[in-house]
Amino acid sequence: MTRIVILTGAGVSAESGLGTFRDKGGLWDRYDLAQVATPEGFVRNPALVHDFYNARRANALDALPNAAHRALARLQGARAGVTLVTQNIDDLHERGGAREVIHMHGQITRALCSVCGSRWDAPRAMHPRDACPACGEPATRPDMVWFGEYPYHMERIAEALAACDLFVAIGTSGEVYPAAGFVEEAAGFGAETLEINLEPSAPGRFDQVIAGPASLTVPAWVAEVLGG
Repeated sequence: MTRIVILTGAGVSAESGLGTFRDKGGLWDRYDLAQVATPEGFVRNPALVHDFYNARRANALDALPNAAHRALARLQGARAGVTLVTQNIDDLHERGGAREVIHMHGQITRALCSVCGSRWDAPRAMHPRDACPACGEPATRPDMVWFGEYPYHMERIAEALAACDLFVAIGTSGEVYPAAGFVEEAAGFGAETLEINLEPSAPGRFDQVIAGPASLTVPAWVAEVLGG
């Protein structure tokens, strides 16, 4: 059995209408992420942070899975030993049919209490005055990893990388750590590496590169893996 670890980034969801961070005109160009994507920014102005994520949540909920999401779900359903890790905070992989998706940066559809640590399904719009259903404190935030915070499920991801035969990065810039180091980590354990991206992230980092839009390249790659 070939064990495959797939890491997906914003490029997978971009064709569903969700904004990327690093492309020209992306979220980093339009927002000061120190104000809306850090714990310090949340303490300074929780209303601004909630407004930002309420808009992103509405965008994500109104979006539909694209052919890349559906193809990866097909692969996961047809083959044992496929671990799907995403940097994305949307739920398009799940709505595309995927199961057991590891969300290393959290999920915009979930809420977190910054006082007691409870988690629950987020409403479409969140507000600073919202009380935690467990402890009652008005300290609820989106359940996602902000800059300066440690990604979720890293031990589980490390175990999958150490055991995989093939590591595939799809639609990710390869600039944000620790995810940017996954390719070297997997290669260090002997895995083959493949990048599927609109453009190659960096020459020589992967054994093989497939360039093009995810909605075209990912279904074609999956069909090849599954034998048509």
